[in-house]
Amino acid sequence: MTLILGFDDYLSPAKQLAKSMQAEFELIKLHQFPDGETKVTLPINLPKKIIICRTLNQPNNKLIDLIVTASAARSQGVEHITLVAPYLCYMRQDIAFNEGEAVSQRIIGKLLSDYFDSVITVDPHLHRINKLIEAIPTKQAIALHATNAMSNFLQQHFNDPIIIGPDEESAQWVKAIAQPQNWRYSIAEKKRFDDKHVAVSLGKLSSGDDLRSNDLSSIDLSTGDSNTDRSLSINLNNQDVVIVDDIASTGKTLEKTIQQLQQHKPANISVLVTHAFFVDGSLDRLRSLGVTNIWSSDSVIHSSNAFSIIETIAEQLNN
Repeated sequence: MTLILGFDDYLSPAKQLAKSMQAEFELIKLHQFPDGETKVTLPINLPKKIIICRTLNQPNNKLIDLIVTASAARSQGVEHITLVAPYLCYMRQDIAFNEGEAVSQRIIGKLLSDYFDSVITVDPHLHRINKLIEAIPTKQAIALHATNAMSNFLQQHFNDPIIIGPDEESAQWVKAIAQPQNWRYSIAEKKRFDDKHVAVSLGKLSSGDDLRSNDLSSIDLSTGDSNTDRSLSINLNNQDVVIVDDIASTGKTLEKTIQQLQQHKPANISVLVTHAFFVDGSLDRLRSLGVTNIWSSDSVIHSSNAFSIIETIAEQLNN
């Protein structure tokens, strides 16, 4: 019998994972001492293999809890531990951008590999590596994608949306969502000056074999066929536009993209992301720009949660 262990701060998705896998669920209990230390209490009589489900936003204390949990489980005789972390922390700092900076991806990746036999996550923030196992050198490191869940969700709300990626890094998600449905899409170009200052310019709109144009010209529409070089004009006026990205933090990139899109007078603009943080009042700023919908997955518990990536994880674990 598979056993899923979870924590109070990610309880509902962890229970959903157990239900999807027809597995047992047990809660790991935490007690906070006055000095900030945490007592971790596991269920007794654990099986040889367990799955620990906890997302790793606000990660520092959570990492300590996980290390203590994994070590205590090993002392009970557990032989294989899988960590399911729908949001995986410390992946963005994959090089030292300035002298003296720690490359936290390598450090935390090695830490996780010391305590877990398998790590499963969704849309990790990877830039200069191709596979998660390069960051987490454990027996198995799997990076899943939220694109199928995103596509299914959008089909419930739109017939023919235009999908926008706010930067080049979002291209993989945008194409995976748009191309199977033959939805039009565009990848914008972004220049980042620091954590809170970016510039965004829209790119061409692409579509598979389906070419559509309106009376007025606003943005180029390319065929998306590598064997052709045709382009037609398209008007975003009165179109359903969805901006898709893996993570929303300060929201500055989204803001710049929305400001560009609003010039073309779409019917509505929606934002769809895997990991929702929306810090520093970014939700209010996005709504003030006229965004109709702000949607995210349950990889991070947030008021914008609208669809789940748990079934995607369950499918992987059931294989």
